[in-house]
Amino acid sequence: MSPIKSQINTIFVHVSNLAKSVEWYSWLLGQTYELSKISDPVYNMNINHHTGLTLDAGPEKEKKVIKPSSYPLFNFHTDDIHAAYEFVKKSGIELDSDLEEFDDFSFFTVKDPDQHVIMICTG
Repeated sequence: MSPIKSQINTIFVHVSNLAKSVEWYSWLLGQTYELSKISDPVYNMNINHHTGLTLDAGPEKEKKVIKPSSYPLFNFHTDDIHAAYEFVKKSGIELDSDLEEFDDFSFFTVKDPDQHVIMICTG
């Protein structure tokens, strides 16, 4: 039996500008933040359940070279995909894909400040 749990605790998103990324993710998720509490190298977003989201700018005075994936790193859930899509469209956030709808699953993708692709979906 493996001692490794079938549980994801934290997703690390490597970022080039921690304050800008905290602002972007906080806005997307409707969270508040205090600029004075943002300090390199990491910022832990307030995420529910077991899985966390850590924005990681790396060691102080060391500029990370970000190589974003062209595929989604993870997804954020929504119960109302149409409201989420309109919310993002009106915000000026860069859409990576149009809204795709299937019988039991709908999604669209956006790009964060470092061009990471993030999925917003109903599943």
